[in-house]
Amino acid sequence: MTHLHLNPIYAEMPVTVFEHMSGLARTLGAINLGQGFPDTPPPPALTAAAMRAMETRSQQYPPSVGVPELRDAVCAFYARTQGLALAREQVVVTSGATEAIAAAILAVVGAGDEVLLFAPAYDAYAPLVRRAGGVPVFIPLSPPAWGYDESAIRAAITPRTRALILNDPLNPTGSVASAEDLALLARVACEHDLVAICDEVWEAVRFDGRVHRSLLAEPSMAQRTIKIGSAGKIFGATGWKVGWMIGDAALAAVLAKAHQFLTFTTPPMLQWAAAEGLTDPAITAALHAEWSASRKVLIEGLASAGFAVLESAATWFTCIDLAASGIALDDRTFSERAVREAGVASIPLSALWEGAGGPTTIVRLCHCKPPAMLEDAVARLSQWRASL
Repeated sequence: MTHLHLNPIYAEMPVTVFEHMSGLARTLGAINLGQGFPDTPPPPALTAAAMRAMETRSQQYPPSVGVPELRDAVCAFYARTQGLALAREQVVVTSGATEAIAAAILAVVGAGDEVLLFAPAYDAYAPLVRRAGGVPVFIPLSPPAWGYDESAIRAAITPRTRALILNDPLNPTGSVASAEDLALLARVACEHDLVAICDEVWEAVRFDGRVHRSLLAEPSMAQRTIKIGSAGKIFGATGWKVGWMIGDAALAAVLAKAHQFLTFTTPPMLQWAAAEGLTDPAITAALHAEWSASRKVLIEGLASAGFAVLESAATWFTCIDLAASGIALDDRTFSERAVREAGVASIPLSALWEGAGGPTTIVRLCHCKPPAMLEDAVARLSQWRASL
């Protein structure tokens, strides 16, 4: 057999924890509270808009930067929900937010450049930084508040630091950056001439009256911030893979060049449908109410079953602390055993942490599921826990 020379970065890389746990859930017939996606279809109005666009509009290559209707709708959506004044030229549509993250990193990071990442972190960040030739530098966040420590951030900065990646709200913890956190990060970015790549896909999935504020809106940050959003998260349509990058017009022009050599473009019918959805506040309001209700079911169910639930204000995720719950298992062991023995898939937080010193007793569960499914999952976990 011919020995092929393959890139060791990928040849030796394991599958993501999300693919691993979802694969186990499918194989074992377990309830999947691991990977984050709703079990219900997107809003009917969105599906109808996509079908109508497919039947009546072009199915050929749209402009690489996105159809004008979606770029304008993104601007109007952020003007209405976050008070941002944006122009079409600042928006580049991508095939999902992960592609936007990749394009942003490729546009900003060069060989030897250091990029600040906050742990725990979405698992795509570090591999993409390395693929661009950069060096990820992790700054740990501590439970239960997961706040940003100024001394730790400043200690991590060197003359080679070029950028920081901020995920707010934060996956996997469901926490949100405070006003003080955002001011601190803006101050540091300006002082050290850093580009801020802001993964804000959970901006519309915030609870308890918490309103989203983007780092883009902080003083002096408009020219150095890349804001990334996702129709998949806003509308609970994760398979659509429609995302976008926003930056100052000059910055957006460079982002568009990186994007054109990745996916080049995104299905136009989904872009037109997402544009319609962004113009109708009733769609997002209904989804928010649905997710608020299912979140309450999971949090209250876990608490009643004796699990220590960590506070969270955003995302589709709820975390439990195993040690505080009286469970003498680390998070990876718990997740592996729970999917096989209890029939419930989860995500161990340590899988989203590089290096030593991270928490090893926190597990993430997805709550954007039908209430009956969540109640069944809690019952299974409770019964299994009693047998440990």
